[in-house]
Amino acid sequence: MEPWIRAVILVACLFPALVECRVRHYKFNVVMRNKSRLCSTKSIVTVNGQFPGPTLYAREGDTVLVKVVNHVKYNVSIHWHGIRQLRTGWADGPAYITQCPIQPSQNYVYNFTITGQRGTLLWHAHILWLRATVHGALVILPKLGVPYPFPKPHSEVVVILAEWWKSDTEAVINEALKSGLAPNVSDAHTINGHPGPVSACSSQAGFTLSVQSGKAYMLRLINAALNEELFFKIAGHKLTVVEVDATYVKPFKIDTIVIAPGQTTNVIVSANQNSGKYSLSASPFMDSPIAVDNVTATATLHYSGTLSSSPTTFATPPPKNATAIANNFIDSLKSLNSKKYPAQVPIKVDHSLLFAVGLGINPCPSCKAGNGSRVVASVNNVTFVMPTTALLQAHIFNIKGVFTTDFPGNPPNPFNYTGAAPTNLSTKNGTKVYRLAYNDTVQVVLQDTGIIAPENHPVHLHGFNFFAVGKGLGNYDAKKDPKKFNLVDPVERNTIGVPSGGWVAIRFRADNPGVWFLHCHLEVHTTWGLKMAFLVDNGKGPKESVLPPPKDLPKC
Repeated sequence: MEPWIRAVILVACLFPALVECRVRHYKFNVVMRNKSRLCSTKSIVTVNGQFPGPTLYAREGDTVLVKVVNHVKYNVSIHWHGIRQLRTGWADGPAYITQCPIQPSQNYVYNFTITGQRGTLLWHAHILWLRATVHGALVILPKLGVPYPFPKPHSEVVVILAEWWKSDTEAVINEALKSGLAPNVSDAHTINGHPGPVSACSSQAGFTLSVQSGKAYMLRLINAALNEELFFKIAGHKLTVVEVDATYVKPFKIDTIVIAPGQTTNVIVSANQNSGKYSLSASPFMDSPIAVDNVTATATLHYSGTLSSSPTTFATPPPKNATAIANNFIDSLKSLNSKKYPAQVPIKVDHSLLFAVGLGINPCPSCKAGNGSRVVASVNNVTFVMPTTALLQAHIFNIKGVFTTDFPGNPPNPFNYTGAAPTNLSTKNGTKVYRLAYNDTVQVVLQDTGIIAPENHPVHLHGFNFFAVGKGLGNYDAKKDPKKFNLVDPVERNTIGVPSGGWVAIRFRADNPGVWFLHCHLEVHTTWGLKMAFLVDNGKGPKESVLPPPKDLPKC
């Protein structure tokens, strides 16, 4: 084949709306770049010099190859958040779980096939706090000729919500770990990389969404923030929700959505005003007495023909503790559960697990600011210790001493989880996994605890989607609460918010062999140890087994 023909095909394959290609090739150069926000400039880690990073486009059924080349001083790994990675755990990305990180001046090709998924997901760094600036959208279009299960919008726009620190984020978390206390909150939120005008820097512009009156637009909303759940709304416009976490939902209209770190939501906005400028806002949701960045990010929906000097109609952000507004959105989510997109909820459960998630305090003689102790986080009183050999490698190559398979399926010392804290706030350190046989069905009740403070925890499970079959306040009651579960059309997700002072129940089928991370997607809680992993054994034959590791798999 002539080189110019090959080049044309490669370029065309980067635009799946135009052509059907079974393999999509991308290259990520991880490089430092100076970026100016909040009237100050700093050097950040980027992909291809962009913040947010480039959007990856593919179609359901495509194989995606992304060559990641590390040109910075940090170790790097990239996670394709929400991609099921069927038998391809080597491409999942969390450092020291499924791979050793890509060291400086090294590279690695992530190779995975998108099976049975379509919609909006995200990719992000999965090591240190590099996710703060190393993130972007992953858009999976339906197969050619397959329509959306809702009217096709006039246009589609990626909208990424994130956070911005004036300081180096690695310095922020390192100082916190040294002190034993919580890290400083961010200085602003961003919409597509821009905070919009804020009191500290009124001269900066924000993102502008240009629309035509009478047209409908699909916004692919992504929360790439490190530590903030966010409310999103548009002044003067309703949002029609059609998808979350790359799964279709029964459409419904609402004023305000809540979106946790790692979650995605597709909404249709009808440009039903004749003209004008209307604000988009992203503001924090926190219904516990915990410090958050209280700066609202703004952008502008601008109708064609409206003068730039025209006044903007602003949206009033909800109070940060507006639990009722958050629940109004969460409780409205239901799976489409159609003939083409059924909700295959496991009815019979092989493993019924209760995971108590929350904070604790462990001794730290060097933590002077913390008076000789540090804040930690845990699942079932186990503060996860990251290994120095990737868990998947240790599992596949039978390397001893890296992890144990005795992760407790229930809290070792039950207590009144949402009541008064126990007298002993310490946790146990360990690198423990919970073992599952191939095709086992699993129910996990994620129970918040009031140790230090109750808090909403967005928990992400790698390698699987799950169904959110129930939730409630207070302590989970194994006898009464399952009677109220929705086993017909519960929402299907990959990241779920554990209610502050409450619980949520999820179910999934362990039909993907490998080692799969489960962790809080608040980066501070992951750093503190609120994480564990499921080990799913191979099934029968090669089609139910982990593929062999690639030859370029990074070494530790």
